[in-house]
Amino acid sequence: MKLYKNLYKISILLLTFPTFQLRTFFNLLKFFRRNLVILTLFFCLHFINATPAVAANLSSDLLKQPATEIKVSLGNAANELKFEPNHLEFETGKRYNLRLTNSSQLKHYFTAKDFADAIWTQKVEAGKVEIKGAIHEVELKPGAEAEWVFVPLKSGNYSLRCPIAGHTEAGMIGEIVISN
Repeated sequence: MKLYKNLYKISILLLTFPTFQLRTFFNLLKFFRRNLVILTLFFCLHFINATPAVAANLSSDLLKQPATEIKVSLGNAANELKFEPNHLEFETGKRYNLRLTNSSQLKHYFTAKDFADAIWTQKVEAGKVEIKGAIHEVELKPGAEAEWVFVPLKSGNYSLRCPIAGHTEAGMIGEIVISN
């Protein structure tokens, strides 16, 4: 607001004193504009730099806590189409290592997209491969194992299923609950 008042005063001076040099007026405008740009950049950089620092501190704290191991079997040696256990419970802010195994002769999926959207995934490890970033489902071929390390962020009830034709219908479904 002060900037506008000063510009208003300068315009009045310009109109009332024809001898007032136009160059002085434009120099003053450059001065105000440069200071406004510098001030804007300062605030933008301040807020941009604050966010990654907070996120970095949060993720390093989460990585320091030990992961609670939860084992889930996709199918079994008798080729039954089910998750064991089919009800999983997690708490927000805690680190988990979900160990998935497939001891059946069929491939299966651990699909829970809404659940995957409600967590922060540190990694998924299978064999000698480690995947980082957002994961929405994990496919396990017969005899395969995988570890999914994550931290739940959003509480809620989420459905779990194996989307292979006939598997969901045969009962290969489950529920995942994230509480505060």
